[in-house]
Amino acid sequence: MPRNRELMLALVLGGPLLAGGLLAALAASAQEGNTMAKQAAADDAGLQQATGALSRLPVIQQTLQNGLRVVMSPDRTVPTVAIALYYDVGSRDEIKGKSGFAHLFEHLMFQGSANVGKMEHFQLIMRRGGDANGTTSHDRTNYYETLPSHELELGLWLEADRMRSLAVTQENFENQRATVIEERRQSYDNQPYMQSSLRINELAYGEYWPYAHSTIGDMEDLKRASLQDVQGFYKSYYTPNNAVLGLAGDFESEQAMELVRRHFGDIPKRERPNYRPGKPPEQAGERYEVMSDPLASLPAFHIAYHIPPDREPDHYSLEMLSVVLGDGESSRLYQKLVKELELVQQIQVATDGRRGPDLFSFWAVCAEGRKGKQAREVIYKEIEQIAEQGVSERELEKARNRVRADFTFGLQSNLLRAQRLSEFEMYYGDARLLRAEQDHYLRVSIEDIQRVAGKYLTADNRTVLDVVPVSAGPGAEGAI
Repeated sequence: MPRNRELMLALVLGGPLLAGGLLAALAASAQEGNTMAKQAAADDAGLQQATGALSRLPVIQQTLQNGLRVVMSPDRTVPTVAIALYYDVGSRDEIKGKSGFAHLFEHLMFQGSANVGKMEHFQLIMRRGGDANGTTSHDRTNYYETLPSHELELGLWLEADRMRSLAVTQENFENQRATVIEERRQSYDNQPYMQSSLRINELAYGEYWPYAHSTIGDMEDLKRASLQDVQGFYKSYYTPNNAVLGLAGDFESEQAMELVRRHFGDIPKRERPNYRPGKPPEQAGERYEVMSDPLASLPAFHIAYHIPPDREPDHYSLEMLSVVLGDGESSRLYQKLVKELELVQQIQVATDGRRGPDLFSFWAVCAEGRKGKQAREVIYKEIEQIAEQGVSERELEKARNRVRADFTFGLQSNLLRAQRLSEFEMYYGDARLLRAEQDHYLRVSIEDIQRVAGKYLTADNRTVLDVVPVSAGPGAEGAI
């Protein structure tokens, strides 16, 4: 299914980067399913029956007096529970000159609070057979635990304690700032192609700050940051009225809510800054750039087209188009570029899945002796053909089957259900929308795909970034 750009690069490089879009996350979860699940996915009758259960997904919603929204989905079949706490703050909320704060807090949140020591959060969870972590994106920050169901209160107490009393001290700030700087060095500066994953956003979004700058942030901004800056960020965004708590798994809803009230109910709410991003500047012609990469061994390239935000009507059609073009070895571009013409080693196609203005992205690493321009000409020709003639019934049905499988098996996980319900409650105001989400994909027609291909995947709406090895020589024209 469609994957965001960082996941594309992870697939090429074998790195542990995280998917950001709904279908990307569902696909990743579905791929982790057991053999029985894979066999069931091939059984259309079984898929149809399992898919119908999505419309009956239990969703219970409540809001505490301090503004904390709670979404619960009980499932007593497995004795585990998942907790997903989403804060409505991502790198898009950062101001110029103070980037990287949202991601910094993903680290700071494990450095202790009033009743929990440094890194003790992890220790308490792991000793009880659980798992915990956090992730940051442009659009949100989340923290999660999976635990045996009888340990639900432990997870809630831990999350409430750090929401109430995180230790944002000079010592913790200094050591986690150093950790982030080292993460930037290891994950981006010392990895082939990863700098290009940051540059393509800067190039495509231009002056639109919320999405042009990276989630990991500018290291010079972090070096200049003061403790007061960081404490102010915590007070502004880590407040119950800026959060959604998702629970899924083996619990009784009234008892769970009693625990939530006990641990979160008296945390005071605070005013959070308004998010006013403005409109992104319109693109009136192709943007093109070449960047050299001293760590790359082969040429590569990004292509990005501006598209509407996630969950807008045309976005569903564009996601289905990305499945046809680049999902798996039977997709159009894999067959054409990898198998038939041997122009690239790997091709990935994605919508990036942002709440705001989104991108339809291509990422490819060229085959030995091949050039990015050769591969792009084939891609543009395939897009033009779809805009003129549409896709085949077989391609559309394959895409629909993939959607059914990913929703069915991707949401089997308590954790993924808790995360997706929290996300829908936060982004779109109602977690119950997830019940009907796959229907939007299944209603996409050949005509819809044909129309969006012609409307959005045009030369004037296109940004291209060629990545060339330094070994290609001055100007690197020979590698393009």
